[in-house]
Amino acid sequence: MATETKNPGVLSSTAPSRGLALWEILSVVTSCLLVEWVVLSFVGRSKLVGAVPVLLALGFMFYSHRERGETAQEIGFRTDSFLAACRLLILPTAFVVLLVIAVSWFSSEVFIAPWRNRFLLLPLWALFQQYALNGFINRRAQLALGKGPKSIVLVAIIFSLLHFPNPLLAILTFVGGLIWAAVYQRQPNLFALALSHAASSLTLALTVSPKLLDSLRVGFKYFG
Repeated sequence: MATETKNPGVLSSTAPSRGLALWEILSVVTSCLLVEWVVLSFVGRSKLVGAVPVLLALGFMFYSHRERGETAQEIGFRTDSFLAACRLLILPTAFVVLLVIAVSWFSSEVFIAPWRNRFLLLPLWALFQQYALNGFINRRAQLALGKGPKSIVLVAIIFSLLHFPNPLLAILTFVGGLIWAAVYQRQPNLFALALSHAASSLTLALTVSPKLLDSLRVGFKYFG
């Protein structure tokens, strides 16, 4: 009898209902929005206070992975598909980088920022965001809407929503979200996605004026 090879990029047909997957997405997104719009704006700017809903969301995601039997490799923490994912990302990442440079070039605020040591942490921050966005939300979106355009667009909309009401960031993150979600569904490799994300974010930080980006403010802080 032939045996079926398990593809880490394909979710199990025994996954829970569509409604439960959407509820999981809503829970995580709501936690992030609470930090952006409520906790850091009204409760205070303490990183410890802001970390509470984030840690709760992380705990929920880890619990969900365990209950579904998802391994770290299935989620995308893997090296065997790194080069394959990078090949898919080269041209789209170049497009995003050129788009960011074009925004800076054609704006009235041409800007080249000095190097800052905190930029060295960008790959780790990008990896964390890609885990939440694709390792969790994308996988749940596929359970709810299937693999393809519907789930890809949902992931991009969510990523953009988390950068509202900053108009430039909302547009750029929507474009990036489309690219990374589509590549993840073909080659679920979070390390490759984080590399692309970090390259795009570094270009943004180095070439686009803080005035044009409104100092990267999102949520309620955008207004003051």
